[in-house]
Amino acid sequence: MPKIVDHDARRAELAAAMWRVVYRDGVGAATVRSIAAEAGWSPSALRHYFATQTELLLFAMEHVMAEATERFTAAHWSGTPRDVAQRMLEELLPLDRQRAREAEVWLSLAARVPVDPAARERMTEADDGVRRAAELAVTLLTGADPADAATAARLHALLDGLTLHALLHPDRMPPARIRDLLAAHLDQLAERPDTGVGG
Repeated sequence: MPKIVDHDARRAELAAAMWRVVYRDGVGAATVRSIAAEAGWSPSALRHYFATQTELLLFAMEHVMAEATERFTAAHWSGTPRDVAQRMLEELLPLDRQRAREAEVWLSLAARVPVDPAARERMTEADDGVRRAAELAVTLLTGADPADAATAARLHALLDGLTLHALLHPDRMPPARIRDLLAAHLDQLAERPDTGVGG
């Protein structure tokens, strides 16, 4: 009988190996060869699953999105709306090594968006998740349901900007400063529920 291959199990094994490489050495080190070595596979076997570097990044982004979703689902969002909004949005920011590595994957895939429709589709999914989190935070802080679109868009842009600056200038944008800047913005929203009205 031919050997039955459990492709879901093999992809899970590859995800674990890929993330060990990314977490240890950064997303730039996550190549077919390095992940194959980490998983104990041959590069040719790995290419059966990922023929290009973009496919590898897409797979990595799937993992990032799954991890973020799991953190949100597992969290106990108790406390004041202001505290919940802060903690919820901090889950999306590179405040520790795990989330910094996830943000590196996001940035690497974002660089491929202009030339790769598959990268564009996956990034749209990721952005939609951040947008929904921003809308929820605005609703928590202002009581507006649905959230004011302009206010949520500004918060979304702030989250992306903080992430980008943290990756490019970690010395100028350490975790404490990221938290402070986010807190200041959320305080403004909580104090002025009509912040987004009229642009």
